Amino acid sequence: MDHSAIIAASWQVNADNWIATIDNGEIESRALVTNNAIVNAICSYNVPSILDIGCGEGWLTRCLQDKGITAFGVDVVEALIKNAIDKGGERYAVASFHDLATGAFVISNRTAAAVINFSLLDKTDSETLLRNIKRLIVDDGLLFIQTLHPLTIAQQGPYISGWKEGSWRGLKRDFEKPYEWYFRTLEDWLSLFREAGLMLREIKEPLNPQTQSPASIIFVLNT
Repeated sequence: MDHSAIIAASWQVNADNWIATIDNGEIESRALVTNNAIVNAICSYNVPSILDIGCGEGWLTRCLQDKGITAFGVDVVEALIKNAIDKGGERYAVASFHDLATGAFVISNRTAAAVINFSLLDKTDSETLLRNIKRLIVDDGLLFIQTLHPLTIAQQGPYISGWKEGSWRGLKRDFEKPYEWYFRTLEDWLSLFREAGLMLREIKEPLNPQTQSPASIIFVLNT
């Protein structure tokens, strides 16, 4: 099964719904916690330039630009990139994880940092990208990853890395074609980082102020 193609197809079909969801702030955890968490994490390191990988409709790229960081966003979904360009100008491009990892999409100047915000969904593509991230970031650059906190899965069932059934439940709009996504335990995240030659600098665990439970986990790594 080509999970990567299935995931991309789902996002293609649901692009308009996703754009409306983000534009209207309809995901509570993002509005309450995770959007500010990733922005604050990046800004705390004073990076001059950043590549936003899996940028979607580009909100994070625009936000970082507004804070004086030279930011460029890439995503595999053409409809999302078109919307991003309409909102933020020519600072976006269509590119897959595979394109970035193999050099099929050429970055003219490596950035000081990269961010991958809730975009590491496939197993193989994610692993390949992280193992080749040094193509995109300067030596001793920074990589910021925000993803689902492993504790969330531990509370729901077996705490084992593997494919998990996905859904669009909880969102207001009529999303279609849910897909499986690959979950990693904290141990397996750290193993992947070591295999990719990345050094962990910091882990952040943003808390939901209403539940005091972790809304996400943020890894800050050196290339």
